[in-house]
Amino acid sequence: MKIALVVIAFVLIIGSLGAALFFLMRDKGRSNRTVHALALRVALSITLFLLILGAYKLGYIQPTGIR
Repeated sequence: MKIALVVIAFVLIIGSLGAALFFLMRDKGRSNRTVHALALRVALSITLFLLILGAYKLGYIQPTGIR
């Protein structure tokens, strides 16, 4: 379950990045849709980082180290 949330978050981040590229190519800089898509990507990335940090602090995930 833990890995599924991270994978879903990565898919959403990549999807937002793809949407930004699509809007950039389609609108040719005439709208703010590219900026909004990139802002969403940054917000999703920060949220994922904070969720992983919170899960570590609460003990839901543990570091495994380098083997």
